[in-house]
Amino acid sequence: MNAQPPDDRDERALREPSDMMPPAFWAFHELYHQAYFEYAQVQLGDKVAADRLVDTTFIFLAVIWEKVTVHENPGALAWTLLKERVASELEAQGRDPAAQATLAFERAIRAACDPILDSFRQEFRAQVTELEDGLGLYAAMARLPERQFDVMVLQFALGFHTKRTALVMGICEATVRSTRRAAKRRLAADLGLEIDEIGDVDDEE
Repeated sequence: MNAQPPDDRDERALREPSDMMPPAFWAFHELYHQAYFEYAQVQLGDKVAADRLVDTTFIFLAVIWEKVTVHENPGALAWTLLKERVASELEAQGRDPAAQATLAFERAIRAACDPILDSFRQEFRAQVTELEDGLGLYAAMARLPERQFDVMVLQFALGFHTKRTALVMGICEATVRSTRRAAKRRLAADLGLEIDEIGDVDDEE
């Protein structure tokens, strides 16, 4: 879904009294806004830019709200729109969001690596020395498929529990769990760790 940025009329519309939009929109806004902001800030490394990007995303969602409400998965639709806008912002800054060397990837990976290292140290006690510098994990994180990367960033960098991660990404909790397990197995394999030793104890709210 390649959406055009809202114009000034759209922005003025969202600033009108709240009765201009149905309560369902504001409930949706309340549910997703903070999570979207935290994800955008990790990716962009700029609080003001992240705030602006998320605000304009919700402005556009307000403009197309009737289409959002009849979509089979409104959460997934909104997440896709947010991801497209983050990618567009990085591209506008002359950065390729898919490249391992981008600052966005670097920030997101560095934010996630310490807690992932801690998790791996618990799961691979006998192999802990292989994890000490974290450089191999950093490179392996950058090679993860997009959905696996997002789950690891949301859960480890931002500390989202499984239920909230599923809500933000518009997927079911079982998919979050299976994606997390697949990501950890792929990371372990890249680091030469014994993947049979992996456990994946689910988090609690």
